[in-house]
Amino acid sequence: MPDPDGRVDLRSDTVTRPTAAMRTAMAEAEVGDDGFGDDPTVARLEAAFAERVGKEASLFVPSGTMANQIALRVLGRAGTVVLAGRRQHLIVREVAAAGTNASAQVVTFDDADGTIDPDELQRWVDDGGVGWASPSAVFVEDTHGEVGGRVWPLERLAAVAAVGLPVHLDGARLWNAAVASGTTVADRAAHATTVTCCVSKGLGAPVGSLLAGSADLVARARVERKRLGGAMRQVGILAAAGLVALERVDRLADDHARARTLARAAADRWPGSVDVALVQTNIVRIETADPDALLRHLRESGVLALSGSSTSVRLVTHADVDDDDVVRAVAALEAAP
Repeated sequence: MPDPDGRVDLRSDTVTRPTAAMRTAMAEAEVGDDGFGDDPTVARLEAAFAERVGKEASLFVPSGTMANQIALRVLGRAGTVVLAGRRQHLIVREVAAAGTNASAQVVTFDDADGTIDPDELQRWVDDGGVGWASPSAVFVEDTHGEVGGRVWPLERLAAVAAVGLPVHLDGARLWNAAVASGTTVADRAAHATTVTCCVSKGLGAPVGSLLAGSADLVARARVERKRLGGAMRQVGILAAAGLVALERVDRLADDHARARTLARAAADRWPGSVDVALVQTNIVRIETADPDALLRHLRESGVLALSGSSTSVRLVTHADVDDDDVVRAVAALEAAP
């Protein structure tokens, strides 16, 4: 669905509008009170997601941030540390929520390539046995947004799991990772204790994420959701859109191809600003000395984007961006001062 103001909106894949099929499903959804556990459409969505990622159960929550914070409360024991990459969403995009929502301390590691070194994690486990703070869980992000939507190699995920700690997989864009790597979301979640995915990003639903794991962990997560104010009522209206979204996975390959087109244009305009070979999914990060100037130029050209950091601009392709939109965005990049 095009932007009503005629702009090319590359700020995020969260800006998509519900499709006609989603709106119909939402209007016709059978609902109940999910706070009491009796919304049948939510139950269908939770079961469908759990089956796809190979877990016993799942929980529908309002956002990926809440899913991560719930996982932190469930897996991060008081008086321990949780290990994570220093640029993961949990660390840089959740307004330091871990400091108020969890009793475990977070320790971060280099993740410049989008992954964490399993040997570094193992050292913390070993040192925990000789007087260092003991770790209780590892958090990973796949795809890793802050390094341009990079995909974790499966063998690397397996090596992290082999350290022996519970693993939370922040898979906000897990289907992007699966499509880009020719794997399944179950393959990618196999090494995780808990896994989350947003249906409101690349899959295009208006609202919602899911958190999956064992039945026992999901039961505990349901309690934590209520503590965080995330228990909902006739939310089958939203879950119905999520069910439609789960059938839109194959189209993610188009997003990835369009992102590479944008990356090539940026690399041609500013050599060295983008490594096109590393643009694996739907996120392009352009290194620039003046992000504000580039954002202003793009906006004046009818293209919306966001700062990726103090030295970069981020472009994200999604279901509401078509080939004509990419042509317009490429022209804007080529004309940038």
